[in-house]
Amino acid sequence: MSESLPAQVRDARDRTLQLIAGLDHWQMMGPRMDIVNPLRWEIGHTAYFYEYWILRKHLGEAPVMPGADSLYDSITIAHATRWDLPLPDLPATLAYMQEVQASVCRHLEQDPPDPQRDYLTQYAVFHEDMHTEAFTYTRQTLGYPAPAFGAPAPNPAGGGLAGDARIPGGRFLLGATPHSGFVFDNEKWGHVREVEPFQIARAAVSNSEFAAFVDAGGYHERAHWDDAGWGWRLSQGLEHPVYWRPRGDGWEQRHFDTWQPLRPHAAVIHVSWHEAQAYCRWAGRRLPSELEWEVAAAAQPTPDGSGLTATKRRYPWGDAEPTPALASLDGDSLGTIDVGALPAGDSAFGCRQMLGNAWEWTESVFAPYPQFTPDMYSDYSQPLFGTTRVLRGGAWSTRARLIRNTWRNYYAPHRNDVFAGFRTCAL
Repeated sequence: MSESLPAQVRDARDRTLQLIAGLDHWQMMGPRMDIVNPLRWEIGHTAYFYEYWILRKHLGEAPVMPGADSLYDSITIAHATRWDLPLPDLPATLAYMQEVQASVCRHLEQDPPDPQRDYLTQYAVFHEDMHTEAFTYTRQTLGYPAPAFGAPAPNPAGGGLAGDARIPGGRFLLGATPHSGFVFDNEKWGHVREVEPFQIARAAVSNSEFAAFVDAGGYHERAHWDDAGWGWRLSQGLEHPVYWRPRGDGWEQRHFDTWQPLRPHAAVIHVSWHEAQAYCRWAGRRLPSELEWEVAAAAQPTPDGSGLTATKRRYPWGDAEPTPALASLDGDSLGTIDVGALPAGDSAFGCRQMLGNAWEWTESVFAPYPQFTPDMYSDYSQPLFGTTRVLRGGAWSTRARLIRNTWRNYYAPHRNDVFAGFRTCAL
């Protein structure tokens, strides 16, 4: 990773501040909802994570803010109560965040080498990166204005991308290894799995492809939905994706606080696992397993194309760090781009945008790998095993330093507020 740790700490915090810029007192608290946190609580929580694990637990320092444990500890403070806490006002919250950041950076820049401090700092940076993605989709969920990350990069044209990649079967090391650098507990450790030959779409499903399902009455045809999905659809009253509405002879989509014409070739997002499954049944396709997804992203074919080599790639294109020419990450596009764009980022099998643009639902239930052991933050993965589905690949809002082929995300199958889409496999 090219950035130094102090630079990462400051950059992560700058992104947090960009995401709350321009929001008033009421917007910083927002309505009480199961799928978002009050932003004033959440930004304080990200600073508390650095303070608790680095300054207090590891370095033995006194609390920066008395009583912070009763305000910001996400393990002990129930979600529904976070709107009722005696939170500091925004200026006091920002001052707390600044004091914690200054102390952490001072230790990083002035103290002797300390591998455990550095590990905890990297963990805290990535924790903040995950929250800044949550801040971004919170602004979408609540209809706040689009965030300003500086000058938006122009969306690269690419149109659609049809066809499947044919993936040979073979033995594959699923997950990370001790040589992979920093990884989270749910990626540990790589274990050999057998994969059968399969065919996977070269690109994620686009808006126009999903619109064909909607226009064909897909939300009203019971045969396309399993019992849980149909019950969820009825309970939500959905007849199309949550942020779509009819517009003349087509569709438009709410992008933060603005309605825009639906871009046909952009990757579809804000669809749940249930909606992805219904589309697959309608299209005569299926979702990939997370094993198949990682094979398509990371494996390499043998010279004769009949099997898989013993090596795997850190990123779809190889081991070079992500750039805007390889993957749509870091929030620059402020939305999904055409599914056919960025061919330089293809995997060895020609699958495009397997990192960035849209998180991709898989068929797989989120479960521990063999010999799983929780890391120091034991609630990161364990509470979600068995109840959520695995997503892979990252979204346009995901920080580039966070993502790699082995990274596992997880959401409940009804979540349609996150930046999630999908790609399909042949039956």
